Amino acid sequence: MSNQDRGYLLTEQANPHSHNLDQLSALEIAELFNQEDTKAVEAVGNEKEAIAQAIDLIAAAIAKGGRLFYIGAGTSGRLGVLDAAECPPTFCSDPELIQGILAGGMNAMVRSSEALEDREEDGAAIIIDKNISDRDVVFGITAGGTTPYVHGALKAARQRGAKTIFFCCVPPEQFPLQYDIEIRPLVGAEILAGSTRLKAGTATKLVLNTISTGVMVQLGKVYGNRMIDVSVTNSKLEDRAIRIIRDLTSISREEAAELLEQSGRRVKLALLMHWKNLDVNTAEQILKDNGENLARVSLN
Repeated sequence: MSNQDRGYLLTEQANPHSHNLDQLSALEIAELFNQEDTKAVEAVGNEKEAIAQAIDLIAAAIAKGGRLFYIGAGTSGRLGVLDAAECPPTFCSDPELIQGILAGGMNAMVRSSEALEDREEDGAAIIIDKNISDRDVVFGITAGGTTPYVHGALKAARQRGAKTIFFCCVPPEQFPLQYDIEIRPLVGAEILAGSTRLKAGTATKLVLNTISTGVMVQLGKVYGNRMIDVSVTNSKLEDRAIRIIRDLTSISREEAAELLEQSGRRVKLALLMHWKNLDVNTAEQILKDNGENLARVSLN
């Protein structure tokens, strides 16, 4: 696969709207990027049904004790690592729950190691190293659809019974696949030919934002549109936690701060304690009985 001509791929085409890119002013470049970026948003919108299926699949797997693994190389892999890294501070989730795997490891986050993407056997090996099982979901990300490292991982994951999701920005006729769910936002040719960190990268980030947030919503990490499982680890997050409590209870800032401390700095627990006039231990048990989902607890 590594030696084949990939010039036919949509992500490798030359964009007719940027044929004179090297002659444009800074303002013209900014305008052109803005126009092209709207295509990434539209392309992601066209994949909403597949994205929704992915949310349901991942949430169900995690609810049953499974994990989600993003896997990719280069920009695709870095975006997966980024999304995984952002979940614990945003949703107070276990770092083991959603993990990002990057060809070349963490050193490849800041130093190019694109040659490693051609090693299908390395992708397969990491699946074994992570002890991936039939409870887990493996989410392969590759803009052009061809990365051997990703396919090696997905094939190995399927052999071990894991569910597989595949993201790429090329149509099925250019690279047909057979994974459980495929998400294919067709963003078109890049402004800089073949530089898939641009629109393809934008589409990747949009999709991962939607999926990880949607999964956390379904797992009860959100109440209304508030991050009620926010990890209170610094002054900014403490202020955010207090404001969330105030907004949902209408109590004073001082009362909200005291309630937050009484709950062990757990917003979800603080809210339930206030709404039900409960002590911390009773509130904890009620949450546990309702799958840690505050929306399932009757507040009337």
